[in-house]
Amino acid sequence: MKAKTLAWIASLLWIALIVLCVAWEAWLAPLRPEGSWMMLKAAPLLVPLFGLLHGRRYTYQWGCMFVLLYFMEGVVRMNDPGGVALLARIEIALTLAAFVVMMWYARMTAPSRQAKTQ
Repeated sequence: MKAKTLAWIASLLWIALIVLCVAWEAWLAPLRPEGSWMMLKAAPLLVPLFGLLHGRRYTYQWGCMFVLLYFMEGVVRMNDPGGVALLARIEIALTLAAFVVMMWYARMTAPSRQAKTQ
């Protein structure tokens, strides 16, 4: 798979995680019926978004560790009642997929690998 394809997939997964976090706490299963300030948990995901969209390797390196925080939230909340469990499992799937793709991209674009292909 090409690096551009991996960057595209990682960006889509990241944006999907942002949308899930906002929708989860605003409409789908908020802590309060009128919505929750917990939707601000998506705000830190906006920090690396620019670097991911532009294929910056360093952003992929630290972003794959950063996304594990959201994985932990999904694991903690996956046994909550109602629709929260499904949303948590979706969050786990998105974070695991993003982690794998971002690690793959970082490995593929390593300077040592670039020198071998030229």
